[in-house]
Amino acid sequence: MRGPVPIFSRLAKRRWTRNLTMSAVEGSLHPPLRHKTLPEFFTSEILQKHATKPALICRNELPRSLGGPRLANLGVESHLAWDFSDFETCISAAARGLLAMGVQKGDRVGVLMGNNSAYATLQWACASIGAILVTINPAYRVNELVCVKHLFVVPRIRSSAYIQLLTDLYPSIRSARPGEIQEEALPDLRNIVVIDNEEACRAELDALGVKSLIDWREVFVWRQDRVSLNQQRQTAADSLHKDDVINLQFTSGTTGSPKAVSLTHHNLVNNALSVGRCMHLTDKDLVCNVPPLFHCFDKVELNFLTSYLRLVLGNLAAWSYGAGIVYPSEIFDPHAIVDAIIEEKCTALHGVPTHFLGVLAEIDDRRSRGEELDTRHLRTGIAAGSPIPTALMQELITKLNLVGLTNAYGMSDPVSFQTTPEDPVVKRVETVGKVQPHVRAKIVNTDGQVVPVGTPGQICVAGYLVQKGYWEDEAQTAQVMQRDTDGTLWMHTGDEGIMDEEGYLKIVGRIKDIIIRGGENLFPVQIENALTTHPGIHEAAAVAVPDTRYGEVVGAWVVRAPGHDNISKGEVRKAVSDVMNPQNAPAWVWFADELPKTASGKVLKHILRDRSKKLSKGNDGRVAG
Repeated sequence: MRGPVPIFSRLAKRRWTRNLTMSAVEGSLHPPLRHKTLPEFFTSEILQKHATKPALICRNELPRSLGGPRLANLGVESHLAWDFSDFETCISAAARGLLAMGVQKGDRVGVLMGNNSAYATLQWACASIGAILVTINPAYRVNELVCVKHLFVVPRIRSSAYIQLLTDLYPSIRSARPGEIQEEALPDLRNIVVIDNEEACRAELDALGVKSLIDWREVFVWRQDRVSLNQQRQTAADSLHKDDVINLQFTSGTTGSPKAVSLTHHNLVNNALSVGRCMHLTDKDLVCNVPPLFHCFDKVELNFLTSYLRLVLGNLAAWSYGAGIVYPSEIFDPHAIVDAIIEEKCTALHGVPTHFLGVLAEIDDRRSRGEELDTRHLRTGIAAGSPIPTALMQELITKLNLVGLTNAYGMSDPVSFQTTPEDPVVKRVETVGKVQPHVRAKIVNTDGQVVPVGTPGQICVAGYLVQKGYWEDEAQTAQVMQRDTDGTLWMHTGDEGIMDEEGYLKIVGRIKDIIIRGGENLFPVQIENALTTHPGIHEAAAVAVPDTRYGEVVGAWVVRAPGHDNISKGEVRKAVSDVMNPQNAPAWVWFADELPKTASGKVLKHILRDRSKKLSKGNDGRVAG
């Protein structure tokens, strides 16, 4: 594979070998891009090559517990286990059901659930008829539902009863007939399909008396004319184009309302292939795709795993190479994850740092009680959401054998940079790797000029992976997607990065999160990395705190590690001053049980900045030094 080349040298014929001087790169043009829709790709490159290979294993689901056709189930009786042939049978059944209930090309189909077979099936069934899958954060805001016409939802995840919450907000939904919902606040919504994921859910739903609900089992095995529905499906498939929008991913929404990123068949097919290639996935791999992590912070429930990690980096990247996906549980459960890794002999594990910390804690606890846990078959995976500390990477290698764990950049949007198992560990910890094939990237200053290597600036990307625009939001789209004088469309990410001479990209934070102390830019990610090297610090976030002398100084929010309840503010400050210039050391320190997070696992720093500002006015949290 050709290495990254200077971005304005497309006429160069020879392989580029010189070190970079400017922060602009262009990925290899090999292998070529695929120009197929998702269903074309599934049929020609997945099903034809890997029909009898394991596709989906849901260890928390009994076979046919959510309905559907009778299948071989890989001979497994204890839980759902489909090969790709079984998977295609279920996708076809679901697609017929969608058509029978009136779903058409371009309709937005919302999914609000954890990891289950319905989620995986809908991913392909919607694509096969041109419906747009809308992945909704379980801590959803109303604007995420406004564009949805058909909502597929589980009744409950832990303490959140979604049907009850929805009908309490919009009482008219209770009395509407199936398919005839008319709610002024949700003008497009017509259908609500329920996947009852717990035994108690049926009684709970009956007690609510919501007449508009449709059972997923009815959709999954629709009993109308199969021949006619198959003809409709083929007609829909024939009308698809690779540049059709097929998925809406909501941004993290760290400030203001989340925006819906519009992704096409072309975006998803090629990004999945690129991500899987970096991990060297094959049809011999089983990927443990961990579910969302639900937790409470200030009584607001947040989904801690971006849907792009689940949908593309996990599912599509694996399936593209004939690898199987293992769902250990519907919601995050470290015990179930460890069981799945051991019993299914998973070779890859995906997650964000918090997932990995939970799995390591479970491993340590069980081994301390004498349990023998063989993780030697694990080899790779993706760490996403936030930078992975060096100490955590070392633990994952020594305790889980994740010697080929990769890091990727791109969460609500497709991945543009990724490390590979061959990259040195230091590069996989400190950077997000090199630019992906068929992607162009540059780092620019506030004037839009490319900066020299080693100089921070805004990351911009171009190529097949650039989204089609924020859904029905031309103003926001125009702010971040701009053409240069050559006509190239660039996505301005809002992220601050530094590129080195080899083309590795280091993320230093969101532009708005940079701390400007006495005119000098301080980068929160670097400070947080220094903090988390201390054994007493489980997690940390650095934010700007107003200061009369310097304008801003560093404030640190710290989650103590178990058994380190006595760590002092002075020790926190020293953890930074020992390894960085003293101006980076926190002038303020606050301890918390947990940090507020977005749906993609990013810390909600605007919340911490507001709290820091209020607390500092009362001199609460000041550190001597």
